[in-house]
Amino acid sequence: MNKKTKALTEGQYKEIVQTMKQGFCGCRPNERIATALVLEANLGLRISDILKLRPCDIVRDGDRYRLEIVEQKTGKRRIFTVPLVIQQYIENYCLRSGIRHTDLIFPITERAVQKQLAMVCDHLGYDGISTHSFRKWYATEIYKANGFDIALVQRLLQHSSASTTQRYIGIEPQRIEQAIANHAQLI
Repeated sequence: MNKKTKALTEGQYKEIVQTMKQGFCGCRPNERIATALVLEANLGLRISDILKLRPCDIVRDGDRYRLEIVEQKTGKRRIFTVPLVIQQYIENYCLRSGIRHTDLIFPITERAVQKQLAMVCDHLGYDGISTHSFRKWYATEIYKANGFDIALVQRLLQHSSASTTQRYIGIEPQRIEQAIANHAQLI
């Protein structure tokens, strides 16, 4: 894990994806890469696992959709629910792009995603952002939205310890800063 990689803010997430979809002077629009990053930010998977996805990997299971993968980096098996809005987003993207049920959704390399993201971030003036920033944003948002439950985020990311997850989403520095700010008492 690159320690210098930051989690995105919500504003950065939206601006990066929008800029990538629209393009800018010297850079064509790229819906494919924008969509891959949206999935990373909403499923919490690493970009290497996003790029291996096929529409047939997302299976209807009663009234929900489920995804089962073996994580490329860890070799760990992971099964989880795909929110309906994300399943529909993927399905619509595949229909617009002519992607068949067994095709790769993103027949591109990790390097291509990194390169495009670097160009967009350079254009926007953002430093310290990589594809992994989208997974970190997912983890941080889940953490904040679920009562600061570090154990939940640890399970979602399949980290071996809560301390790894805390470092991953930068909780320790945040907690230290908050403790200092809360303690300040002027007479």
